[in-house]
This record gives sequence, structure tokens and C-alpha cells, in this order.
Amino acid sequence: MTLSESVGAELFDQSYRDALATLSEGSVHRKFDPYLDIDWDGPEFAIDPDDPRWILSPEYDPLGATSWYRNLPVRRQIDIGKWRVANVIKVGAAFESVLIRGMMQYVMKLPNGAPEFRYCMHEMTEECNHIQMFQELVNRIGVDVPGMRPLFRALSPFIGVAGGYAHVILLIGVLGGEEPIDHYQKAVIRDGGNIPPAVLRTMEIHIAEEARHISFAGEFLAAHLKRMSGPGRMAAALAFPLAMRWLAGEIMAPPKSFAERFDIPDEVMREAFWDGPEQRRILAGYFGDMRKLARELGLMNPVTERLWSALRIGGAPSRYRSEPERRMREVA
Repeated sequence: MTLSESVGAELFDQSYRDALATLSEGSVHRKFDPYLDIDWDGPEFAIDPDDPRWILSPEYDPLGATSWYRNLPVRRQIDIGKWRVANVIKVGAAFESVLIRGMMQYVMKLPNGAPEFRYCMHEMTEECNHIQMFQELVNRIGVDVPGMRPLFRALSPFIGVAGGYAHVILLIGVLGGEEPIDHYQKAVIRDGGNIPPAVLRTMEIHIAEEARHISFAGEFLAAHLKRMSGPGRMAAALAFPLAMRWLAGEIMAPPKSFAERFDIPDEVMREAFWDGPEQRRILAGYFGDMRKLARELGLMNPVTERLWSALRIGGAPSRYRSEPERRMREVA
């Protein structure tokens, strides 16, 4: 099915419209339902609170990479790991809600026949499913986690609404929120999926659909940046690494209550988020694909490249989407 035409269709070239049509068709023919595609009550998806697979990996989790965590008794590692995994899932659900707020504000301002309308509605439908899936998983894990840090929770309704009026910044923010989670989940699967099966299944579904969402954000930015003035493009170039770093912290770093609950020393929290050398590697590793995209969009220049480095998220760009981090370590 082709996208409907409108008087505003000529604002974007045919390749962009074709990409949106392909993504929309993918959402129609390859989609998931959290209550059809996960047998929540099946024995294979039962949550075992004592499962050693809750222990955080030193390869892809910044707290798991600390010697303090690795030297804890196994029982304590499990309890901390389970809380941390559940909280990241809860934050992921909250971020999806911010995305939906912003995207709904954007699409309701579009003219009839606008090329983005149909795909954005598909994406919001999928994000609603992800929120249901994530919350169901948190409920079954049985840990009463808070999710977002307090300030971000308070600001989130306003961030979503504002994003609908600064749509290029909104889509940069979408990438800033989705990339760390996507990178983390792929690292888990590459590591053999050594995590409880219910968590693994939600990751597999999320990765499959987020691939479309991330592709859309890149296509959207490429199409809209072409129509922006020089100062506007420079503002976007500066916003790109700032959004990446800010949202990585909001999504991947836990709230203060986490350290208080588990008596984690301040110096360990500083090392984990993100002062330690291994932790800085993990942080920068989230954004190899985004450094590649920034170059392709013309948003990487001598000024912004220094900003990426100053924010500790600089480094070599990925050679291709979702390139494993092994080569990135060799370059570093």
C-alpha cells in the first residue's frame, strides 16, 4: 500500500516517502503483542528470585564492572542485579511514554497526507505495547522499583509536549533514549542471553521493533535537516551529543534511593556512573552507531567532535549498524 498523497507531499523526496512506506508495512506485517507473544504464565517464563542469571555482567553493566560488586556474596549480587534490571526496564517504559507524548503532539499538527503520519501512529502503537510488556515484567519480577530519577519524572510531561514543537530535537532525543537500551540488550544477547528467560524474551521483541524506530529517526533527521538553516543545523549538531549523554545518564544510572537501599558507597557509585575507565568504555560504547549517524548527517565537525569527547561519548564510529564493540576496543 502506498502512502496517500497531499499538497504538502512535494516537501520531501520520493526516497523518504518510500522509506516511510516500507517501515509502515513492516509494522503491519511484523508486529508483536505482549500478551500473545509471551506466555507469561508458562513455566519457562516463571520468575525465579534466586536465579544466578540476575548477577550483573562486568562486560556491559557499569556497576557489574566494579570490583566492589564482584566481591559481594552471590546472594547480594543477585538482589542488586534483580533490582537494577527491573529499574532499567521501568525507566524504559517511562521513556516510551515521553516519546509518545512528543510524537502525538507532532502528528496532530501535520497536514492531511503528511508522509510521517501513518508511520508515527504505528510507532506509537508499538511503544504502547512495549510499555505494557515492560510493566508486566516489572510486576512479575516483584521488586518495587521507582524507575525514573525524581527530576526527570517531574519534567517528563513537559519534555514530551515541548518535543512535539521542536521535532528535530525530539527525534534526536528519541535516539538518545533508545540507543543505550538497544545497545545494552544486544550486548546481553551476544553474551549468550545469560539472563532470566522472561527478560530475554522482552529484549528480543523490543530489539526487533526498535530497529524500525531507530531507522525512522535517522530517515526523519536526514529529511528534515536538509530544510533547516545553517544556525538550525548547528543547533542540532550541538544538541545531538548533549541529548545522548544526558539521556544515557537518566536511563542507565539508577536513582539515589538505589545506593541507599543497598548501602553502596559513594565512591563505588561515582566509579560505576561514570568515572571508572571500564565504565567510560561502556558509556562511549553505547553510541558508536550514533557517531556514525552524526557523520552521515553532517553533524560532526571539529567543534562538535570535541563536545562528544568532552562528554566522554566520543570515539570511532561504527562501520555498520549494530557493529559489535570488539573492533571499537581495538581502535581505542
